[in-house]
Amino acid sequence: MASSSYQDEGGTISEINVTPLVDVVLVLLVIFMVTAPMIAAQGILVDSPTAGTGAAVQGSLRLSITDNGSLVITTDDIEQTFAADNRLSATGLLKKFQAEHPDSKAIIAGDKDVSHGAVMEVIDMVRSVGIEKFALRTKPKLPSNGEN
Repeated sequence: MASSSYQDEGGTISEINVTPLVDVVLVLLVIFMVTAPMIAAQGILVDSPTAGTGAAVQGSLRLSITDNGSLVITTDDIEQTFAADNRLSATGLLKKFQAEHPDSKAIIAGDKDVSHGAVMEVIDMVRSVGIEKFALRTKPKLPSNGEN
């Protein structure tokens, strides 16, 4: 009896089936494609205050006010930091971003130890350049042990 092209004379298969390998690689690719935007969208980590209500919001402009009062502006292309006493100099960068993305939405994250005035200053700066849609980022409030 003649042996087939994929078996040696001893009956062992001499070819490697790469289908399972391709399946695993494709699954990993899909996982990375789904999680990469979520990881990139976080921006600068600040200790945001908690809130019991709210929903996830997507935006390509993220403004973070750190605990020392400095402002960090993050977009898909850049990340730039402005000192606390020089936050208003970020207006030029925001105007440029607004000109390139007229329907943009800003996500503002303030550290819980930052003054209310600093957050309001950033909100005013965002609105003054024409960005009317913005959201304040918070952490979800975890229910206490006595609540349902």
